[in-house]
Amino acid sequence: MERFYITTPIYYVNAKPHLGHAYTTTVADSMARFQTLMGMESYFLTGTDEHGDKIVQAAEANGQTPKEYVDTISKLFQDLWPGMNISNNDFIRTTEQRHIDVVQQILQKVYDSGDIYFGEYGGHYCFGCERFYTEKELVDGKCPDHLTTPEYIAEKNYFFKMSKYRDWLLDHIKKNPDFIRPERYKNEVVSLLESGELEDLCISRPKSRLTWGIELPFDSEYVTYVWFDALINYVAALGYPEGEKFQRFWPQANHLVAKDILKPHAIFWPTMLKAAGIEPYQHLNVHGYWLVEDTKMSKSIGNVVEPLAMKDAYGLDAFRYFLLREMSFGQDSSFSEKALIGRLNADLANDLGNLFSRTLAMTHKYFGGVIPRPDVEDIVDAEIKKLGQDAMQSFQDFYKDWKFSRALEGLWELVRGLNKYIDETAPWTLYKEENMGRLSTVIYVLLENMRKIAVHLWPVMPEAAEKMLDQLSMGFDAQKVNLPKEVDVWGLLESGETVAKSSNLFPRVEMPKEEAEQKPKKQKKQKKQDKKEDAGAAGAIEFEDFQKLDLRVGTVKEVDKHPDADRLLLVRVDTGDTELRQVVAGIADFFSPEDLIGKQVVVVANLKPRKLRKQLSQGMILAVKTEEGMQLLTPSGDVPAGSKVS
Repeated sequence: MERFYITTPIYYVNAKPHLGHAYTTTVADSMARFQTLMGMESYFLTGTDEHGDKIVQAAEANGQTPKEYVDTISKLFQDLWPGMNISNNDFIRTTEQRHIDVVQQILQKVYDSGDIYFGEYGGHYCFGCERFYTEKELVDGKCPDHLTTPEYIAEKNYFFKMSKYRDWLLDHIKKNPDFIRPERYKNEVVSLLESGELEDLCISRPKSRLTWGIELPFDSEYVTYVWFDALINYVAALGYPEGEKFQRFWPQANHLVAKDILKPHAIFWPTMLKAAGIEPYQHLNVHGYWLVEDTKMSKSIGNVVEPLAMKDAYGLDAFRYFLLREMSFGQDSSFSEKALIGRLNADLANDLGNLFSRTLAMTHKYFGGVIPRPDVEDIVDAEIKKLGQDAMQSFQDFYKDWKFSRALEGLWELVRGLNKYIDETAPWTLYKEENMGRLSTVIYVLLENMRKIAVHLWPVMPEAAEKMLDQLSMGFDAQKVNLPKEVDVWGLLESGETVAKSSNLFPRVEMPKEEAEQKPKKQKKQKKQDKKEDAGAAGAIEFEDFQKLDLRVGTVKEVDKHPDADRLLLVRVDTGDTELRQVVAGIADFFSPEDLIGKQVVVVANLKPRKLRKQLSQGMILAVKTEEGMQLLTPSGDVPAGSKVS
């Protein structure tokens, strides 16, 4: 069996976990799950980085010892991941003895080979970055990340001959163009290496200045620089050098990091591995920042997004879907609750949720909830199956390339296509015509494609995907799924099983309060306009005014979703005219298209036609809104289409 090893950065415990941590870990989790479905044996590592100057400063600010402080913050990370349904196999802390032992072993090995030397160095030290900067790296004399003036420090330290491996690393990257991806970050690293500015790396801190760290095995007066310590976790967790996991998984190592730690992972770490005689990792996968109001999240400016708050407010799987769908991997992306709600309502509630709700309801209405045995297929069935094959292949290809947003968009081609397939095949008409053979095929095609969608969504929304499969009377075992075969295999959903009566996994969500507060102002303005146009509209009217209304009973023949508005339906009604009358009705929150087909409704037939969101509306359907929802005005018994209400 092929293997896949995925790691997050080990998160620095100088602050609580935020959206950036949640995104990185969710991506790693989804990729581990995806590779499992692709037939890989996956191993997923995360953890916390707990040494260095910033930890000491944060501990002092909290009135704690460094050990007390790191225990507290590390636990916040460990407690967060189960709540985010993160399936990591291991969690490593750099204060664990298993890590300390490997760090000292590698330090001694590199020192014995002559690649670590003792020297004196003076440089501009940023305590926020915990590193020295050269004059060229400073921007107007300040740290480019923290915008603070570094302190000039001159001291004796140990140095790693990193510059010795510059040419080797440059050659390795060029021979393996996907070693660092996306390409923009590979190019950034190549540019830095080709500039000739790569210096040796200071890898120690004297205990006279810092004691919170791993002691150098060859000099007890010094502790290890945090980056030479932290990066080694990726092999320490596998039991380097003799561990069975190290032998099995290290050759397939994939690191996942944010772009702010590109240099340590793309330059420090590969050269450290080379010096220690360890083969380099397979891939470094780099993502961008989540921005809030176009600004990088920062505790100091108060725009940090708490992942648990988002999960609790909108549901974990909806939150996970948003993170993977909204950000194009490698680029920065903006976060807002409005965008999250928009995705939830449009993609999950309207598209996926509506598909499950409609199809399960029709299965119960037409077949008592029992999955029918399909009959002969029509050309439209072959077309939707081909769309499904293309969508699933697209999903798998893009996901393998870490293009999660494009993968999900490809899968949603099938979700939207199935909703359209319902409208085209009109199961309600087939039922009225007692064409049960054709109806059986249509319902089965829908249910089997829904099963395939749920399986593909498990890496993104594991809990929701399993519930969807439960609703289809299917169990789920990740080890038994073969995602590549799902493209061509058909008919794994067994006829004769009973599906759930309904599905409400993704209810619609209202906009945040501040958005809602803006609406009354608009309504007030509209009311003024209405009053101006018709001064007598709110008062009593004469009988002659009522006689001007052309109220007719019509029979609904066709219904489609409005292509540009979630809450509107395009309802085509037989009102006794030579052609069907189209009414754009704002009732999609209360009725699905199949609910309306065949119903008789009351239509205001002589309203002046107008376009609503580019669609012509030739009247108004009368309805009553209640606390329970909405009721249509309809005659007590069937009457001929076009009958006048008087």
